[in-house]
Amino acid sequence: MLEKTLREMIEKECDKLGQRYHDFHNSIEMEYQRNKRRVNNPPNKEIKPPEYWEIDKKFNPFYVKKHSKQIAHSLAHKLESETYTPHPPYIMEVDKKDGGKREVAIFQIPDSVVSKYIYKRLTAKNRHRFSSTSYAYRDDRNVHFAIQDISIELMNHPRVFVAEFDFKNFFGSLNHEYLYSQLNKNGFIINPFEKYVISRFLTLADRGVPQGTSISLFLANLACWRLDRSLEDEGLRFARYADDTVIWSNSYEKITKAYDIIHGFSLETGIEINFNKSDGISLLCQSGMPAEFGEIKYHINFLGYKLSGQKTSIKEVKVLEIKKQISYILYRNLIQPIKPTILKNIIIPNNNEDPSFVTAIMQIRRYLYGNLNEQSIRLYLSGQYNRLKFKGLMSFYPLINDEEQLAELDGWLVSTILHATKLREKILLSKGYRVSGQFPFNLNKQTMLDICKKKKIKNRVGIIQIPSFTRIYHAIQRGIENDGIEYTMNPKSNIYNY
Repeated sequence: MLEKTLREMIEKECDKLGQRYHDFHNSIEMEYQRNKRRVNNPPNKEIKPPEYWEIDKKFNPFYVKKHSKQIAHSLAHKLESETYTPHPPYIMEVDKKDGGKREVAIFQIPDSVVSKYIYKRLTAKNRHRFSSTSYAYRDDRNVHFAIQDISIELMNHPRVFVAEFDFKNFFGSLNHEYLYSQLNKNGFIINPFEKYVISRFLTLADRGVPQGTSISLFLANLACWRLDRSLEDEGLRFARYADDTVIWSNSYEKITKAYDIIHGFSLETGIEINFNKSDGISLLCQSGMPAEFGEIKYHINFLGYKLSGQKTSIKEVKVLEIKKQISYILYRNLIQPIKPTILKNIIIPNNNEDPSFVTAIMQIRRYLYGNLNEQSIRLYLSGQYNRLKFKGLMSFYPLINDEEQLAELDGWLVSTILHATKLREKILLSKGYRVSGQFPFNLNKQTMLDICKKKKIKNRVGIIQIPSFTRIYHAIQRGIENDGIEYTMNPKSNIYNY
C-alpha cells in the first residue's frame, strides 16, 4: 500500500515539475522569436536545465518518472525498515524583499514526496489542534481568511492597539530540542513512524527546519502552537500567517503582554526578534481622529494588503511592483523594438493600425485579468454568465475595497499608455516615419477609453479596450458574493509572494 501511494505521488510530482520545465522552455522560445522579429542581432536562445539536475538524476523529473516503480519500491522498503535518510538538498539563494538573501532547500524528488506524504498525514490528523487564527500551511485556512478577519476587526474598532513583531530567520533558527519536545505535547497525534521520518529530516542541520519541503510547514505550525495559545489565554486577538503576526486589543494593558509572550517564545525556540523590522506597539486609529498615544498609525501592512479601519487596499510597495510590470510590458512592445539605429522586421504603424499597440494592451489585460476578456467580464457582471475563474493579478487581492485606489490606478494606466504611445511616435519620427494623426497616436486622455472600446480589430470589437482595475474588481466582488472567497481567489494565493 505504501509503495503504491509513493509511486502515485512521485509520478504526480514529476508531471508537475516536467510541465513547469516545458512552460519555461516555451516562454524562452517565444521571447526569442519575438526578439528576432523586432531587433538586430538578438541574443542567442539559451536553454539550460537546472544545474542541480546534473548533481543527481533524482532531481530530474523525466528520469524519476521513467524509474518511478523502482524508486517507489526502494523508498517504501527503506521507510518500513527505518533505514531511510533524505539526501542533502541543493541550497539555492533567492532574493529577499529587504535586499538580502534567503536560502531555500531543493530536495530530490523522492525525498520531497516523502516529506509531502508525512505532511498530509500529520495535517489530516491534527488540523483541529491549531488555532483558528493561524492561517498558513493548512487546507482549511488561507491568506484571504486572515485578511478578512483582520479587516472586520479593525472596522469594528476605530481605535485599537496593535503589536507587530518580526522574527529573524524563523525557519532556520528553530531549536531542535524545542521541536522534539512539542511532538509529545498539546494533544498532537504523531505516531512513531512519523516521528522517525521527522527526525531524519531534522538531522540534515544542527538547528532549524529546511525551507522548501512540506514537512517543515507542519513543524512551523507545531512550533507556534504554544505562542498562539499564550496569546489566546491573555485575551489577545491576533492573526498569524507562518511567522507574520499582527496582534491587537482594545486594552493597552493587554497589548503590552504581547511583547512578553513574543519575547518568551523567542528565548524558548531560539528564534531572534528582528527589532529593526518590528514596529512594536502602536495605536491604530482613523485618519484625523485625535490620539494621545505616542506611536500612532492609520493603517497596518499585512502580507500584500494595507489595512485600516476604513478600507482595505493593496500595499503601496505592491502597487509600485504592479506599475513597474505594466510599464515594462509597454516598453517591451512599444519602445524597445524601435530603439535600434536600423530597424529590422518592424511593422511600421499604418492605416490606423499598430499591431504592437494591440499586443501591449492584450498583455496588460492578461496580466490583470488572467485569461478573461472584456466580453466575458461584461456578460458576467450583467448576470448572463453564472461563474468565472479568476487567475490574473487582481485575483490575488480579492478582498480590497479601496475604490479610490483602483480609480487612481485606472487613471495612471491611461496616462502611462498615452506617454508610451507619444514616446513611440517621437522615436518613429526621428527615424523618418510620420505617424501622427493616425491611430493610436491621435488619442488623448479624453478619447482613448471610448475609441479603444469601440475600435474593431480583425472585425472584433473590444479587443483593445483599455483594461480596468475597477472593472475586474467589481467582477471579483460578484464572484465572492456568489461563490465565496475560496472559489474566487487565485488558486495559487497561498504561494504568492505577498
